[in-house]
Amino acid sequence: MNPASGTVAPSPQQNASQTEEHVKEISPGRRRLRNIAVALFLSILFFLIFCFVALHAYIAWVLSNPTVAPLYSNPKQAVGMEYQDVTFPAVDGSRIMQGWYIPADDADSKKTIVLSHGYGANREETWIPMYDIAHYAHRLNFNVIMFDYGFASQGSKEVATGGKKETQQLLGAVQYAKQKGAEQVVVWGFSMGGGTALQAALISDDIDAMILDSAFLLQPDTLYHNIRQNIALPRHPSLEILQMLFPVLNGTSLNQIPYKEVEQKDYPIPIFFIHGTEDSKAPYEIAEQLAANQTNPNSRSWIVQDSHHELIFREHPREYLRRVSNFLGDIRLAEQEEIENGEVGEISTP
Repeated sequence: MNPASGTVAPSPQQNASQTEEHVKEISPGRRRLRNIAVALFLSILFFLIFCFVALHAYIAWVLSNPTVAPLYSNPKQAVGMEYQDVTFPAVDGSRIMQGWYIPADDADSKKTIVLSHGYGANREETWIPMYDIAHYAHRLNFNVIMFDYGFASQGSKEVATGGKKETQQLLGAVQYAKQKGAEQVVVWGFSMGGGTALQAALISDDIDAMILDSAFLLQPDTLYHNIRQNIALPRHPSLEILQMLFPVLNGTSLNQIPYKEVEQKDYPIPIFFIHGTEDSKAPYEIAEQLAANQTNPNSRSWIVQDSHHELIFREHPREYLRRVSNFLGDIRLAEQEEIENGEVGEISTP
């Protein structure tokens, strides 16, 4: 009892009992708030993860399904060359390819150039411009094959695979050139068409030389380099997520692209690498590395200051064709008289 107030002070046992009753009264409410907060946090976290993965799925889908314009012209209408509509199978028999065969004026010509177009384009690839390239090759007495990869073929639902399927399709064109009597076949590739040529030459002896303009080889560095041009995503885990999604969306894993073998390969055939230092899609250092690996005495590179992806011919037309002509002359696929008759001065460049 408190003498001053005449009241009895609560005992420790009573205080503990009152505290327990108070805790019992507020604990369910706090517990509910805590559960709601945890659930809300987890919901937001899972939603953000879902959005992050969905963004990568969209990127992978877009990369696998490029928008390709229809064919607008043909070699006769564009540059006055006679041609034949042709079809031929990919070497693995997976599909029938569509293209044009432009015979050389000399019916006895035994050399053919196969033009290998890039990603997001068809055989016309207007920004190069491909018709002028074909016209120049034709004037050097080459037969010329222009064809569409599966992802670019009109009416096709096929996806782009970075070279996995396209390699078989390019080799189908090379085989067709051989069937038409070609004894020497040069693949002139642009962007991913150049990367595909590098993959094809790993498994075929039917390619005698390659001209590779702005060669794009699908591998982690170039994949991330291109993504960064459009959206600032972290390298990790973005690459891991994309590598997980590609097999689902286009049936191709990056591990199925032999980029490591290409990057280390010393090809027995002569290769001419052409690349610009301002290439925003395929870093020119990769072309320099590939060129440095080559020991064929006729292999060479031309790294063009301030030039851009697949625009080197437009930016330096005379120098471009002069160097290509010298390359073909050095490997004895173009004679000096042919080179002189194929001067760039008569080529219609923008």
